[in-house]
Amino acid sequence: MNIFYVASGIPLPGSLGGSTHAFEVARGLASRGHTVHVVAVTREGHTNLRHLWAPATQQWHGFTIHHIDVPKALSCLSFATIDRLVRQLKPDVIMERYYNFAGGGMLAARRHHIPALLEVNALIVDPPSVRKRRLDDALGGPMQHWATVQCQWADAIVTPLHTTVPASIDRARIHEHPWGADVERFTPRPAQRPADHIPTVVFVGSFRAWHGVEHAVKAARILSDRGLKARFQFIGSGPQFAAVRAIAGDAPNIEFLGMQPYHRMPELLSQADIGIAPFDTSKHPALQAAGFFWSPLKVHEYMASALPVITSDITPLNQIVRHQHEGLLVAEGDVPALADAIQRLIHDPALAQRLGAAGRDRVVAHFSWQQHCAELERLLSAISAPQSPDHI
Repeated sequence: MNIFYVASGIPLPGSLGGSTHAFEVARGLASRGHTVHVVAVTREGHTNLRHLWAPATQQWHGFTIHHIDVPKALSCLSFATIDRLVRQLKPDVIMERYYNFAGGGMLAARRHHIPALLEVNALIVDPPSVRKRRLDDALGGPMQHWATVQCQWADAIVTPLHTTVPASIDRARIHEHPWGADVERFTPRPAQRPADHIPTVVFVGSFRAWHGVEHAVKAARILSDRGLKARFQFIGSGPQFAAVRAIAGDAPNIEFLGMQPYHRMPELLSQADIGIAPFDTSKHPALQAAGFFWSPLKVHEYMASALPVITSDITPLNQIVRHQHEGLLVAEGDVPALADAIQRLIHDPALAQRLGAAGRDRVVAHFSWQQHCAELERLLSAISAPQSPDHI
């Protein structure tokens, strides 16, 4: 198949979760023998209006990237450019990663009668408590209408959780598929550690309240004050960076590595012993409204690296990491419980190793990018096949 994939506002190459997702999908489909063209941006926030007339094109990992560098909030400006690319490339199917102010791929698919698949990775219609939703309501709901129209145009919708899609859309056309990990690049750490090895606990992700980074640093401080012999590494950045650095204080065993290139992540995780992801949905209105619809990239990659995982006891996290099977679960926001769980695994390395090995087996079987792309291929083939039904 000739696949045209619109990921407006997503930097490729890039280290954001969206960048990883778009890259793995494009590379995975290309590795399965398909021709893949991706619309993305060079880097987050970069603007080059010349790309509206002449997108910058490059080959990367077996697929083609067409950089259209406009601000993410102005993605609608790229509609005409996307339409020109579609007419030039003549794809068999169009995929688009949903974004409020995008939709160029879906519009081009509609105009040229090309089958379309919509990826939905966040709540399409914000809850009433969100300012953007209140503004949209005041204007008569144009954004809600545009989101619903795109869903109606799509021959198939792929999302980690069906509640991201408006209730008015037929559930039969929605296919729940989680994100994953590249189980060929993220592999188990060395079985044997040096005798003087100090256990390393790693947190990867955005330094935002709902990721629970503050809880993680507070737990590290508790364990540091207890004299636990362990290192804590925090990989990432975000709005809470200064605040969590202040919480860490001068604790010598708490390290902040900042944002890291994605190609380094397998190596960094291979040096760790425990992965933590203390998500807190109370800090995110959309997650409270629709449930935990994010597909936890870092959890999958921890598991692929055979790290025992400590995460929050909420659905679907507790269905990915089962308590005392692939990791340990703690209540959202319970910092002492998080600290105790970390201490338990450090004091019981045999348990940690058993949970990590089980996690590796589980992610290979159920949560790999390889499996995700195989499912995408099946859906794309079905909607692009001659005389296929309107919705699958």
